[in-house]
Amino acid sequence: MNAAISDNGPHPDSFNLEHATVNNHTYRTVAWSGRYLQLTLMSIPVGDDIGLEEHPETDQFLRVDAGRGRVQIGPSQDNLDFEREVGDGDCILVPAGTWHNVTNIGDEPLQLYTVYAPVHHAAGKVHATKEIAESDDEAGNDEPPAWSHQPAQHAEDQHA
Repeated sequence: MNAAISDNGPHPDSFNLEHATVNNHTYRTVAWSGRYLQLTLMSIPVGDDIGLEEHPETDQFLRVDAGRGRVQIGPSQDNLDFEREVGDGDCILVPAGTWHNVTNIGDEPLQLYTVYAPVHHAAGKVHATKEIAESDDEAGNDEPPAWSHQPAQHAEDQHA
């Protein structure tokens, strides 16, 4: 990732998002955290995935900048009735409360960015691998910053 990019939220920022995304080599890096939304950069290794999950109170917008993936979305972890192949330039729109996964089906890392609304991760958090991200989440070490606006009744995320 470009060393000049760091999460300075909730303050203004500007950078080349496509360049930052294709040059990111971490599973997830929080690039910016505001009061109402958050930007993360992701790199999914060949054959790996984001992990089947559901965010009850978080909408997501994802955009692929390199690689090929398969997105699956549905009302339950056993009913992923929306499936598409995605590649460079494609977006994925995940409504809050739906189960979803993105799998790298290509022969290079799947480089994408995600916009969460509301903020979903700790400001500036860097997870080198999916395993580190899962461990951090289980330990409660990936909470949104205090300045972010969160729903009054916070429902827990679900992971398959």
